[in-house]
Amino acid sequence: MVADMKNRYKIILGVALSAFFLYLSLRKVDFGQMAEAFSRANYWYIVPAIVIVFLSHWLRAVRWKLLLYPIHVAATGRLYVALLLGYWANNFLPAHLGEFLRAYIISKKENISASSAFGTIVIERIIDVFTLLFLMAVTLIIFPFPAWVTKSGYITFAVSILLLLLLIFMKKYNKKSVAILKKLVKPISESLYEKILLLMDSFFQGITPLKDGVHYVYVSFLSILIWACYAYVFYLSFQAFNFIDQFSLPWSASLVLLVITTIAVLVPSSPGYIGTYHYLCMLSLAQFNVPDSAALTYAFFVHGINFLPLLLIGFILIPFEGLSLRQISKKPDIER
Repeated sequence: MVADMKNRYKIILGVALSAFFLYLSLRKVDFGQMAEAFSRANYWYIVPAIVIVFLSHWLRAVRWKLLLYPIHVAATGRLYVALLLGYWANNFLPAHLGEFLRAYIISKKENISASSAFGTIVIERIIDVFTLLFLMAVTLIIFPFPAWVTKSGYITFAVSILLLLLLIFMKKYNKKSVAILKKLVKPISESLYEKILLLMDSFFQGITPLKDGVHYVYVSFLSILIWACYAYVFYLSFQAFNFIDQFSLPWSASLVLLVITTIAVLVPSSPGYIGTYHYLCMLSLAQFNVPDSAALTYAFFVHGINFLPLLLIGFILIPFEGLSLRQISKKPDIER
């Protein structure tokens, strides 16, 4: 009952955030100009853009396989399906709860601990953050980000470093971590302490060094390639609206959009990132003097490419996985 109430509050908060940022996005646009921009767009660019989106997901599945390799040799196809469904669930569940679904699905398919699988997903997210920060640093050489973006980068970097150090400490000094946990939790509930202890043991099994030294090179290369795919989708969308010629956009514009709009994705907010994604996309394009109406038209287009095909694939795959929307709307159990 309490969990259901929490989920409802999260959904209500997410919808409120979407409504607020959609209001900010729509308040200054000319809908006639938006309709005209949509009518002039070259929709043939949708096909290669969607192919690149799903290619990026496949590369993520390959990278995930390398992260899982020290504890289990998983089939790439199964990882790909679990990843697609996890991302699909993130489209309508708040706070990135799709990541729990992803760990749950692969635990059932590959007979491994869901919490161990979730540990590798945490590491994956940290790798993503550092890759994003690397791209931001590269872009800063040629394009000065607004102060709020730079500050967000510093905060994200600091939080990521702290999280990474905490994970390393807890992994290396497991007994000390358990002792601290015991002091904090056991006086309140011994059963909760035992439950968390089992989860910790399983979770930290997923946080292990890679199997082979060359895998670090593969993971780094795949990470850059994944984010290059994301940037290329922005570039193809520029071509669809002829923004490169119309607004003299430099090649770095794709990277700028990638960095700024990813803030909407990294921070748990509205389901599907509706509103937050569109508003940040408009802010990004404003740096290149793209009018609000044209920018919002572009934002709807690129958001649709990234999320609508995935939404469709998710509804197709769900019955084959023996899942229902009712099950997915609850936080999947990873306590094993």
